[in-house]
Amino acid sequence: MADYLMAIDAGTGSVRAVIFDEEGAQLGCGQREWSHREDPRYPGSMDFDWTANWGLVCACIKEVLEKTGVKREAVAAVSTSCMREGIVLYDASGNEIWACANVDSRSGDEVAELKRLYPGLEQELYVESGQTFALGALPRLLWVKNKVPELYKKTSRIGMFNDWLIYRLSGVLAVEPSNGSTTGLFDLQTRRWDSSIARRCGLRDDIFPDVVECGTAVAKVSAEAAAETGLAAGTPLVSGGGDCQLGTIGVGVVNVNEAVIFGGSFWQYEFNTDAGKPSPKCDVRVNCHALPALWQYEALAFNPGLVMRWYRDGFCQPEKLGGDAYTIMDGEAAKVPAGSHGMICAFSNVMNYIAWRHAAPAFSNFELDAEKFNKFTFYRAIMENTALVTLGHLNLVEQAIGEKPASVLFAGGAAKSGLWAQILADVLGMPVRTPVVKEASALGAALLAGFGVGMFGDVKISAGKLVKMEREFTPNAENHGVYTAAYSDWQKAYAAHLKLSDEGITKYMWRAPGL
Repeated sequence: MADYLMAIDAGTGSVRAVIFDEEGAQLGCGQREWSHREDPRYPGSMDFDWTANWGLVCACIKEVLEKTGVKREAVAAVSTSCMREGIVLYDASGNEIWACANVDSRSGDEVAELKRLYPGLEQELYVESGQTFALGALPRLLWVKNKVPELYKKTSRIGMFNDWLIYRLSGVLAVEPSNGSTTGLFDLQTRRWDSSIARRCGLRDDIFPDVVECGTAVAKVSAEAAAETGLAAGTPLVSGGGDCQLGTIGVGVVNVNEAVIFGGSFWQYEFNTDAGKPSPKCDVRVNCHALPALWQYEALAFNPGLVMRWYRDGFCQPEKLGGDAYTIMDGEAAKVPAGSHGMICAFSNVMNYIAWRHAAPAFSNFELDAEKFNKFTFYRAIMENTALVTLGHLNLVEQAIGEKPASVLFAGGAAKSGLWAQILADVLGMPVRTPVVKEASALGAALLAGFGVGMFGDVKISAGKLVKMEREFTPNAENHGVYTAAYSDWQKAYAAHLKLSDEGITKYMWRAPGL
């Protein structure tokens, strides 16, 4: 009897295959880290190697089946999740011909051209789609048209990475609205492609595949994919969604005015709404939720998980040899007082979707005192910096719609750190709950997989039954006061760092194309 569900989650820094039982318990995970290389000819590019990465996907699936001992015939269904914004282009024969990962920013020329030729177009399209030119597919498609026209002419279809996973497993391509809406080519309200947007930007309008809602059974594993992955041929494949939208399902954030923070390579603050009305300031993103009739205001912090990986690999070699470096570093950083002795750390900026840029990474306001300012202090400062950016994002969404949650859930890899969760509660001044299953996107995909084959009924009800909370962190009033004062200082310091990057003295950590 097929009692198990598999989720394949293609994140920014790694890909994983996860198996859950019918009660939502995570039985095992196969994971491989991956990276997306910059083509030296095109600064800001993030090429996606579909051949090598498909090999990693297959390895993850085989690994989790072997680790759990789950027979391939016992997998009732598979669904997929991924980083948003990454796109894949296919030719008429169905072959991948071009792909880029989520924060590819090679299309600066194209954004500049759009802004020069059509002043006000970005704001106009934002009202319809909830997206700007910062991360969407529009400038990237224009880049392909202008820089590699032979590929543009060959392009027959466009898809996202979660759809690509199902395509490789079955040969069937269909896009769903939670991730499709991040292209900037969707109408927010209808949750479908808006071909007029493509035409207004000088793009073809004949490359859009069918749209199906998340949780729709769309295909079955082919014989070829079965041989490559170890899955059984004929296993149902169910449309999944973007990692954050599925993550909200995976932590039970399925109702209006509920919020969650996902801590991974990027950090996302997601706030549910029943009206996808973009902000008048064009400063916050609006996406389709993976559930019908729901949308999400989203604010992103760039690279916290990748910054932590960099810090671990660059400065924590003894801790890596001693076991789990993050656990060891957490224990030592917990001894550092709130505020890290006044150190100020600058990585991600608070989101400004219409003019989005991040200053050069920096640590400042530390002394040459090794007892106070050592690697554990710097480590804690990174955690505090991310929490302060998150505070800015709560404020940003509240300013846009006048709503703020009473508490938040915290999920993703960073939520494994009790220290980071406590810092987050102290900075936000509100309770922070962490779920038992930290791989929320994978659990959300598994829930949709079960729904798509009739194992589960209503997704909201099922999420409420299956999602279990592990712990609640209550804010420390004294620390909250320290961080409230620190936030004001951090804003001023970040503005100074950003000015240096704006003047070309330092290099932006990242900036949207065309700025």
